[in-house]
Amino acid sequence: MSKASPPKPRSLSQKIAITIVASQYNSEFTDALVENAQQELKELTPNAQINLVRVPGAFEIPATVEAVMRHNQPTCVIALGLIIRGQTAHGDLVAESVTHALQQIAVNHVTPIIHEVILCKDEKQAHARCVGNTLNRGKEAARAAVAITDTFQQLMHATTCISPSKS
Repeated sequence: MSKASPPKPRSLSQKIAITIVASQYNSEFTDALVENAQQELKELTPNAQINLVRVPGAFEIPATVEAVMRHNQPTCVIALGLIIRGQTAHGDLVAESVTHALQQIAVNHVTPIIHEVILCKDEKQAHARCVGNTLNRGKEAARAAVAITDTFQQLMHATTCISPSKS
């Protein structure tokens, strides 16, 4: 696990649409993820349209992201949620299912999805990743969204294909 935040990407002045799909479950933590992501996005993409969709829990995130992709066609989606691992395999199963579904949706729609549906062992770990400043995954998700949006925009406007040179 990384203990440092990724570097801030360059700010984007273009008009882009970013949708945040966030679970309400474990709201003490998910509300903080949303707030931090929104603040960072406003700083890095002042002209962005930022939409927020709240869902009951992490399991509902992929179906909602699919609906957003079909009807709103955002530039990027940020999926935020928190699963606290319990005594059974339920949390791991939900996390694995969400991860697989989000990856399939991103590939099928050729649209970036930032996956920050976090699986933590306890509330202490959740607090460090969602509420604290050192490892804030909401802020990191926003930075990743801006960076990949910039990359996708460069790909869409590229006039030549650049390949690695052969040795």
